[in-house]
Amino acid sequence: MARLRALASGVAAALVLVAIPVAAHEHPSGITDLVSPAVVRLEAVSHVEITLLDHVGRLKHVERSYNFPFAEGTGTVVNPDGSVVALRRLAVNDDDVAVRAANTIFAEHHDVRIPADDKKHKLSDDLLDRHLQDCYPPKSETATCIIDVTTEITAFPNVSPASADGYKLKLAKAGPKPDSAALLVPLDPVTGSVGMPTAPLADKVPEQQGSPTSVAGFLGRPGPKTTHTVEIAHLGKGGTSGDTGRPFSDPEKKVDEPVKLGGLADKGMIGAPVIGDKDGHVIGLLVGGGDQARMIGVREITKILTEAGVEARRGAIDTAFEAALTRYHTNYFTEAAPGFQRVLELYPGNVVAAELLKTSLAKRGGPEDQGTREAAAAPAGSTPLWPFLLAAAILFVAAGGGAYLLWRRRAPEGVTALAQPPAAGPPLDDGAHQTVVVRRSPPFHVAPQQQQVMTAPDPAIKYCTSCGMKLGPAHRFCGYCGHPTET
Repeated sequence: MARLRALASGVAAALVLVAIPVAAHEHPSGITDLVSPAVVRLEAVSHVEITLLDHVGRLKHVERSYNFPFAEGTGTVVNPDGSVVALRRLAVNDDDVAVRAANTIFAEHHDVRIPADDKKHKLSDDLLDRHLQDCYPPKSETATCIIDVTTEITAFPNVSPASADGYKLKLAKAGPKPDSAALLVPLDPVTGSVGMPTAPLADKVPEQQGSPTSVAGFLGRPGPKTTHTVEIAHLGKGGTSGDTGRPFSDPEKKVDEPVKLGGLADKGMIGAPVIGDKDGHVIGLLVGGGDQARMIGVREITKILTEAGVEARRGAIDTAFEAALTRYHTNYFTEAAPGFQRVLELYPGNVVAAELLKTSLAKRGGPEDQGTREAAAAPAGSTPLWPFLLAAAILFVAAGGGAYLLWRRRAPEGVTALAQPPAAGPPLDDGAHQTVVVRRSPPFHVAPQQQQVMTAPDPAIKYCTSCGMKLGPAHRFCGYCGHPTET
């Protein structure tokens, strides 16, 4: 039966392939939708827990906690568990927040004027100044402050309704410089589901000067009033790593792209993915700022992933989304709509998929729908579909017949013998050395108990006189028809 079910499944698949031919399409140039669902907003805070041991008057412990925000930018999810590639500056605070916390708590408790910055200061009062100097890190035997600093990094995904809390990340690996690539992994990895949308990484950066790209990121937390921002840019001449990175340059000299992108980097798009125009894959990350925006290349990203032992991979959401996106960008809106619906089933709240689904439904069956246009333009003499359906039906019948013959060949010998009509010939001899086979004839009835079993010379072998099946020495009932074997 298992073979029969497998064969039937294969025939059903063949029916689908024969009856519904599907055209394959290449991604058109300039797709950013392939990456934008995987773009997240990043916010980093240095959290300081500090206890001041006040020895100036009577002994007193003063406890405070401070949050010092130090970075806002954009990251890119690279595998379904929520791992994000970004920049070191978005995960590591190079400021001495322990000193800032010491200045803040000392000024609050002793009511003295100390700037709330990262510099060590002196006070005119010798006693207070000695206690202030002992409050500054590093910790010593005479320290008057106990300080603990942690970094909290939060990613806010591009979903609707907007996530108020996001999800927490920690630094797994980072390069040595602020604009080096970094890998952030979730504190609580996504388990038991299909995970999150991811962005595909390119194999290399285009070498040609003036190659068109796009930069996608967030200028604030994702929400109804803050959607992802996309800007067009072009690659300039130069490398993609080291201190300078790859510059941007408009080949037509109409826009000062380093200044344009530098302003966006300062507003929150620092670390945003740079997307190649060829296939919509990530070729680098936006770095710099001011009037000097640049790009580090995809090799910097893959290097940090390798060092961290993390694989960039795609998931079920991405497979469904890319298939629907292909149909959408080639104007097959009727075919695209179910694909986007599937994406929303896998990842509810996907803003990009929801927008594209809305457009697909609005254009489905309309003049722009390529599938509708091809159906309407089909010539009257074109090949009809019924020959394919007929061929599929013949295949199905042939497969069914083959399955039946296979079942017949594998059936027990006793069952096959009973299925055949009795052979013509002389009546069976009821002699002592013959086994009498009693066959049923309509109407069916149960033979009296004393006539149920006739034995052969070997008393260990018995045959059911109701159906003729061979019985074992310990059988009290026939395993085929159920009649008792006692005589």
